[in-house]
Amino acid sequence: MKPWMAPTVNVPPNDNGLPGIAAVEKIVGALLTFGLIAAVAGVAISAIAWAVGSHSSNPHVSGRGKTGVLVSAGAAMLIGAANTLVSFFSAAGSAVR
Repeated sequence: MKPWMAPTVNVPPNDNGLPGIAAVEKIVGALLTFGLIAAVAGVAISAIAWAVGSHSSNPHVSGRGKTGVLVSAGAAMLIGAANTLVSFFSAAGSAVR
C-alpha cells in the first residue's frame, strides 16, 4: 500500500496582487516614524523622571524613570529592526518543509 501524501502548495507573496499596496507601505512607514518619535519622547520624559526622582530622593519615581528609559530604548530597537525581523522570520518560515 502506498502512503498518502498531501499535495504541495506553493503560493509566493506578490507585490501587485492588490490595489493600494504602495499606499499601505507609505502608511506603515509613517507608523514606524511615529513610533520612533514616540520612543524618543519616552526616553526624554523617562530620563527627566529618573533625574527628578534621584534628586528628590524618591526611589519609586527614579525606578519608574529607569524602567521607562529601558522600555523606550527597547521599543526603538524593535521598531528600527522591524523590517529585518519580518524578513528573517519570513525566510525562516518559507524554509520549513
